[in-house]
This record gives sequence, structure tokens and C-alpha cells, in this order.
Amino acid sequence: MTTHEFDFVVVGAGTSGCYAAATAAKAGYDVVVVERKDAAEAGHIACGDALKGAANFPDAIPKSELEPAFTNTGVDHGRFEIPQEDTVLDIPIPGELAVIDRWKYGQRIIESASEAGVEFHYDTVVQDVEQDRSGRVTGVRATRKGDAVTYDAAFVVDAAGSLSLLQDTVDFSESTFDTNVDYSQFCSAYREIVEVPEPVEWDDALVFKPTERAAGYLWYFPRTDTEINAGLGFQMNEEPMHLVEDLKRDLRNRGEFAGAEVKDKLGAALPTRRPYDSATHPGYLAVGDAAGHVNPTTGGGIAGAAYAGTYAAEAAIDALEDGVHDEAALWSYNERVMDHFGARYAALDVYNVLSTAVDVDDLMSLLASLPGKQLSEALYAGTSSFGVGLAAKVAAKSFGHWGQIYQMYQTKRVADRLLDHYESYPSSPDGLDRWQARRDDIMDDVYEVTGADAKY
Repeated sequence: MTTHEFDFVVVGAGTSGCYAAATAAKAGYDVVVVERKDAAEAGHIACGDALKGAANFPDAIPKSELEPAFTNTGVDHGRFEIPQEDTVLDIPIPGELAVIDRWKYGQRIIESASEAGVEFHYDTVVQDVEQDRSGRVTGVRATRKGDAVTYDAAFVVDAAGSLSLLQDTVDFSESTFDTNVDYSQFCSAYREIVEVPEPVEWDDALVFKPTERAAGYLWYFPRTDTEINAGLGFQMNEEPMHLVEDLKRDLRNRGEFAGAEVKDKLGAALPTRRPYDSATHPGYLAVGDAAGHVNPTTGGGIAGAAYAGTYAAEAAIDALEDGVHDEAALWSYNERVMDHFGARYAALDVYNVLSTAVDVDDLMSLLASLPGKQLSEALYAGTSSFGVGLAAKVAAKSFGHWGQIYQMYQTKRVADRLLDHYESYPSSPDGLDRWQARRDDIMDDVYEVTGADAKY
């Protein structure tokens, strides 16, 4: 068996993995990224291709390195199609937007990480995680091009994506790493890249449409005015083929797709849950999809993954320079994630919980009556504001849905309480139990207000 020694072993060559690796390499450390795909396929990942937060990226791989993969920077709003109400809502989306060629983007981040000094080992499938007697992770065992290989490292960064198999092999009993994870908290996604014969009229919008079944939505994101990323996401407890047929049926019924050519097909899983309460363990950090770092209402996760990878590497570098590998030394990573986007994503997840307990037609009818600005805030900030006058206008417009509006109002109040609680995220692992107990009390109120089954 071949053994390699590195300061950092990063599993997965996606956004979070490349940013973690580039950050550590630029600080002078020996870093390897192990990737199951070959060099040509690396970076080819199923994605909606919509990038929110395109204004800036961490310095390890700056935005300027990624811009060649930006194919449409003219998108500025969401277009929500609600067939039940024969309505189309144009919703402003805050911040800079872009639609990208995800494969080209993936190649760009790999190339930039390589230029920073990162070594890439392709065709490498991790089989197991190694731990010492104290429980600290010390490396991984893998198969590379059919041969057994071991990677010893000071730190392992798990960037292996949703439902990471690495987490099935690590004994987390000596840490606070979040193991309250179930497949039902995740979404399956499928997308096709479709070339249409004529430019679409909505090339400046991200188009969303509910599926005929609950817990799913269709999307049409224009890479260009003739190249469209068409896809859908659905909770893993739904029947996938039935929902894929919803997409195909909708494509057949849209005139702009007549005579279109499908250029690529791909599927994946992504988290539609709150971020992991803790993504640290001695010698080990999980980042990106492997730690739930995705907006649970939209599925967007590229910018968050870039920062998560950076924060994880910076925490591990500090620990390495101090000569420690324990969880407390890595805790700043959890704090920075929660402060930057984790708290907001946890609040947004409350609306996902609500969606599982209401009739989809009633929900769409209600959404059609809400002002675009407030919908935008709810989708992207985790909260929204309604003045008395605005509330009165909404009430008049939504006669017949006042019960749902009251439930939405109550849900917003408890989501705001949750957001406030995340601001007191503990400064060390010792405080996590007490913080979780209070958070779980708030979640009990979420389930009571929404009538939903417990998600966690």
C-alpha cells in the first residue's frame, strides 16, 4: 500500500474543497485534494448554475479568476410562475447575480487551486477514515486507479458533498459534530442543459415554478438567451421519476422549448436543512454541502461554500501553528459560519418546515397576494417586515386566506426568535449543549405553529 503524507487532505474538488485547499496552500502548507472523478470530469457537477453573491469571493480564489465562467450577468430578479392563480410574480433578488457554466467554473477553481500549489489526485475513491486511539482523525484510506493508498494528514477536510460517506465511517463520540442528520432533510436535484432555437424573453430572470406535488419546484435559469438550465428539486422522500416527468411535461408545454436540443443531463443531492450545529471534530472539518451550507429555500450554496472552505482552512492553520488538533482549536470555524450565513439559513429552514404542513395550492394562492419585496426578504434574509398599512393592503387582497396569513405571521415570529437565538451561538464546544436545548425549545414552537412533523 502506498502512503502519502500531507498537512491537509481535502476530499472533494468542489467549491468548498478548492477554497479550503487554496487557502492552506497559499499559507505554505502541503495540500492534496482527492477527487473520485478523472481530470476531465472534475468540476462537472449538477447545479442550477445560478450564483447569488457574485460580487465577491474569498481572496484564495478571487472573483476575477472565475469570471470567464460567468455566462449571464444580466439577471436581476426572480420570476415566480403560479399556475394555480394564473399569476406571474416578479421578485427582486438582492445582491449581485450571475448564471454560470458550472463545468467551466469547476475547472477554473481547480486550475486556480493548482496554481496556488495544491496537488490533485484524480480517480481516487475514499474508502475509510483513519483515527488514532483518542478519536482524532489522522487521514484517509482510498483506492486510486485501482490501487490501495493511504493519506496521512494533520487535518482532513470533508468536502465530499451531501450525505458524505466519510461521516458514516468516523466515530464522532468524542466531539460535538452534528450527527442529527437524515436523508429526508435532503433534496434530490436533476437538471438538463437545453439549447432553444430562439432567444427567450426572460433571459434577465431566474424562473421558478411549483411542481404538481408538494415539496418540489421547477427552475429555468438562462445561461444565455438560448441556453437554459432546466431542472427541478424535490425532497428525497418523494418519488423521483414522477417529479422528473413533471419537468418533462412542463418542457413539452412551453412554446419556447419547441425544437430544443438537450446538451447535458445530470443529477445530485443537496441539503434543504439548517447548517450542521457543529462541523468540527479533532483533526476533521466538514464544509459546504457536507455540512449543510446551502440556502434551504433556494438550494443556492456556491458563495457560502467558498467562505466555509476558507474559514475551515484558516481555523485549521491556526490550530496547526499552535500545535493542537482538538475541537476547541477549530471552533472559530463554526462561529464564523454561523455569523456569516448559518443563522440566516437556519431561520429560512423554518419556512421549509411550514411548507410540509400546508396545501400547496393554498400556499401558492397566499404567495400570489404578498408583496414582492417582502417575499424577497423572506426567501433570502430569513425574515421580512410588514407595516400596518401594508398588512392592511395584503389582508384586503388575500380575502379567504386570512387563516394562512395568521399562520405565516406566527411562523415569521418564531423564525425571528430562532434567528435571534443563533446570534448567541456558543464560543466553545462546552456551551453547545445548553445552546441546543434552547434552540430545540424554539423548534418545538415551530412545529406547534406550523402543524408540521418534527424535522430533526
